[in-house]
Amino acid sequence: MNIYIGNLPYNISEDELRELFAAHGEVSSANIITDRESGRSKGFGFVEMPDKAQGESAINALNETNVQGRNLRVNEARPRPDRGRR
Repeated sequence: MNIYIGNLPYNISEDELRELFAAHGEVSSANIITDRESGRSKGFGFVEMPDKAQGESAINALNETNVQGRNLRVNEARPRPDRGRR
């Protein structure tokens, strides 16, 4: 299950994000999206959890949770719309 996490603190690491979700089950990957030019976090990321039930449990437990002063927005990631070729 691919999970979207919005409103992330800008200084949170991928390891910290992984640990946050690992409390609810197995985490395959944790990625924070960064700006290509500055390398800074854009304030959102994705976590992949292989077990759907564990993923749903993590979403329910972590949505609106305060992490470093910011309330996380956590939900199932939607497929990216096709923008066509550039």
